[in-house]
Amino acid sequence: MKTPTFTVIYSFALHEGKSTEFIHAWSEMTKLIYQYEGSYGSRLHQASDTLFIGYAQWPSREVWEQSGDNLPEIAHELRAAMRACCVEIKTEHELTVVSDFLHD
Repeated sequence: MKTPTFTVIYSFALHEGKSTEFIHAWSEMTKLIYQYEGSYGSRLHQASDTLFIGYAQWPSREVWEQSGDNLPEIAHELRAAMRACCVEIKTEHELTVVSDFLHD
């Protein structure tokens, strides 16, 4: 993988008891974004029973901003399933990488 130059951090506040459904929908949606939109992938972290933090890495801000139009029809269902699990979804930070020491 090339070194990403742009990272977006999201928070997902879930309804009680929706974590399994959310993780499934998020995972499938993330696979599609990687496959069809040019992202470098994403990670999801659990902060509490109802709070998840995800980050996605991209080759550039421009690629991220232009993403969304190439996804297959199933993406609409997955996006709706994710939203139904959440009380709130927020884009917390849009970040440009200035130094990277993560290893595969």
